[in-house]
Amino acid sequence: MIAETLIPFVDLATSDERAASQIAGAIDRVVKRGRFILGEELAAFEDEFAAYCQTTHCIGMNSGTDALHLALLACGVGPGDEVITVSHTFIATALAITWTGATPVFVDIDPVTYTIDVNEAAAAITPATKAILPVHLYGQCADMDGILSLARKHNLKVIEDAAQAHGATFHGRSAGSMGDAGCFSFYPTKNLGAYGDGGAVTTNDPGLADSLRWLRNYGQTRKYHHESMGYNTRLDEIQAAILRVKLTQLDTANARRKSLAACYGGAFDAQFHAPNIADGRDHVFHLYIIQSSSREALQRHLLSNGIQTQIHYPIPIHRQKVFAAVGSRRKLDVTDRLALRVLSLPMHPALSEQQVLQVAECVNRFEA
Repeated sequence: MIAETLIPFVDLATSDERAASQIAGAIDRVVKRGRFILGEELAAFEDEFAAYCQTTHCIGMNSGTDALHLALLACGVGPGDEVITVSHTFIATALAITWTGATPVFVDIDPVTYTIDVNEAAAAITPATKAILPVHLYGQCADMDGILSLARKHNLKVIEDAAQAHGATFHGRSAGSMGDAGCFSFYPTKNLGAYGDGGAVTTNDPGLADSLRWLRNYGQTRKYHHESMGYNTRLDEIQAAILRVKLTQLDTANARRKSLAACYGGAFDAQFHAPNIADGRDHVFHLYIIQSSSREALQRHLLSNGIQTQIHYPIPIHRQKVFAAVGSRRKLDVTDRLALRVLSLPMHPALSEQQVLQVAECVNRFEA
């Protein structure tokens, strides 16, 4: 039996209440100005988000998926190339690779952080390998020292999938600032979310930044001058204006997420595996993940008590029908095991400590 929802998985309306008047003002500013594409709001947001991410350039896109796709293209990835990444992630990570004509090569993840296993990545390198695409999953950065060392050794590009890691750091370095490019999603549920789709690429490479600006805007170097194949994948002015407001509140919202995560972590029985934070990493808890060998039964138990949960991700990409021809060259034992065990609990800034403790107490009451 499903009870009335008492604790939603996410609550965007409540989370945005404090910023409602500022956001309304930002939207009104764009409407009154009458310029909706490639205007002042986007330029300002790009400068502000680049500074936030400790990079010199930010290029707004209309989704995180397109950010990945265009970043790969700008880094020279194409047909015949291989890109090493993980299977325990949202499918957009792999789709972006295939859209360039390259092949995703899936490797296993670290059982502690759920991010790419550097040793597995090293073992997967071939003469066709062009890039490594680590995913900063759930809000925690991958082992970027290991990845960057590997990339330097083999002359590979590094594109960070930071779609879930706005504000996360690795030994003081911001997600999106360490590789050749960093790719972000501003999907509404993200730590920094728009009122629709949106994305961005960050980089410290001016040449790469120019290529991305051309690629997102029909390949134009200036109006009606098309020097390369391009796309229509721009972040619009209204979304940029909204994101400018929400960016000023991101650190406060992330601090709230970390406080709630600490509350969760101190309340669980050990069997449910509260998330581990690796040394030197600042986790911003886009999602809060636990494990259970009886996950579906636990999920039903929570729902019967009015608590919504989700599963990220129940079917690894290498086991999806669409990627059957790609599969995986190496065993992905950790990936396959976690896909059967992970459960995402409510995590958003509007949660109260009382609600967190209520969720934890309900989890602890569960009997498989």
